[in-house]
Amino acid sequence: MQPLQWIVLALIALVSTGSALHALLYKREPPAAFAWIATCLLFPVVGPVLYYLFGINRVRTRARQLRQPLGYNPDRTDHDDPPVPAAFRTQAQISGAVAGLAITAGNHIKPLSGGEQAYPAMLEAIAGARHRVYLSTYIFESNHSGERFITALSAAHQRGVDVRVLLDGAGEWYSWPRARRALRRAGVATVRFLPPRLLPPNPVINLRNHRKLLIIDGREAFTGGMNIGDRHLMDRPRGRRGVRDLHFRIEGALTTQLEQVFLDDWAFASDAAPTPPTPLPPPPAGAGTALARTLVDGPNEDLQRLTMVLVGAVAAAREHIAIMTPYFLPPRELVAALQAAAVRGTRVDIVLPGRNNLPFMHWATRNMLWELVKWGVRVYYQDGAFDHTKLLVVDGHYTQLGSANLDPRSLRLNFEVVVEVYDEHFGAAMASHVERARDASERVTLESLDARPLLPRIRDAIAWLFTPYL
Repeated sequence: MQPLQWIVLALIALVSTGSALHALLYKREPPAAFAWIATCLLFPVVGPVLYYLFGINRVRTRARQLRQPLGYNPDRTDHDDPPVPAAFRTQAQISGAVAGLAITAGNHIKPLSGGEQAYPAMLEAIAGARHRVYLSTYIFESNHSGERFITALSAAHQRGVDVRVLLDGAGEWYSWPRARRALRRAGVATVRFLPPRLLPPNPVINLRNHRKLLIIDGREAFTGGMNIGDRHLMDRPRGRRGVRDLHFRIEGALTTQLEQVFLDDWAFASDAAPTPPTPLPPPPAGAGTALARTLVDGPNEDLQRLTMVLVGAVAAAREHIAIMTPYFLPPRELVAALQAAAVRGTRVDIVLPGRNNLPFMHWATRNMLWELVKWGVRVYYQDGAFDHTKLLVVDGHYTQLGSANLDPRSLRLNFEVVVEVYDEHFGAAMASHVERARDASERVTLESLDARPLLPRIRDAIAWLFTPYL
């Protein structure tokens, strides 16, 4: 062989070995580390390239920017929290130890069903803003609903309000023409979170900002799982089927925590110095009674934080666990916790879409449901329109809502925001919402899972193999 060929082979071997060593040192889960090591060594050229594109967490090096300003303090104690009723104390202790944020009191949280309720309330809030409007969304469509938001945000900017819009760099490609261009033409400050691009190279496909936040003057906030676009309207033109969802309007001290989440993300995406939110005056008497706290989750130091809170909530349940989620591929820890809850006599209801907008997610989920159904977990498939709602209710008094799904992408690869609510009235209302959906759904049985024909079972199993990447 010629010397040049030896040099090329040596470089390929060096890059493959170096990539495998990087995966060994920095991947946090053995299956992922083993898969990437094998890929790098068995495919000496393609493997390192794939690892560079999809395997390296480029956000971790800047994670301190994303979390320290939020006030995370692992040494804080529950003495920082307002008095918590006895029924909530176990979960409050778990979440406080993991989240490091204080519980806020005096919050009023109102559910909004679909774009028919959520969008008018959000647009009215933008129209009434006097000081600042902060909007973060994964998808911002440029259709009729998107145009209404662009018009409202532009009008707020024209009257002197500080308007900032944070769009995910990959999510914005769901719509064309892109809303970002219309917003910038109107003078609205708009930045993108980790946009994939070729020049300069930034091949980040994962690590998406999946948070949905709208904060008005630091006093009013909207969050949940709803993006901006006509897809969240049930009555869509040309007979197209819409997406069911719940969004939430929040008033009270919790808005300060949500505003800080936005400001930290804005600082990261815009390379600006992190700024604290403007202090919020105490809420007026009677504004609300709910205790609530923000949980942030992402592929930096926040990795697995939400999973730990979820496992703690399920483990603490005594009577009923109600889950509604569009995508359900839970980690092994959560599967075990749900099995244990059902075995000890806790009623566990999981409501999923019968027809998913991502068929491969439905296939992969169906392949693993037997693990839960076998031990008494009640799983139901909804009929009709795709339901994008994300809810967890424990014993009718503890509720989680927000942007996170119960799948690897949300729990490991995306930046998510979740609100936990300690309130019996709100929890009972959300449990009733899940139960109404459950009563109109078809229960999944072991017999129905075993009755699948061979080819669909093979297809489902193949989809399930790709669970870490779905």
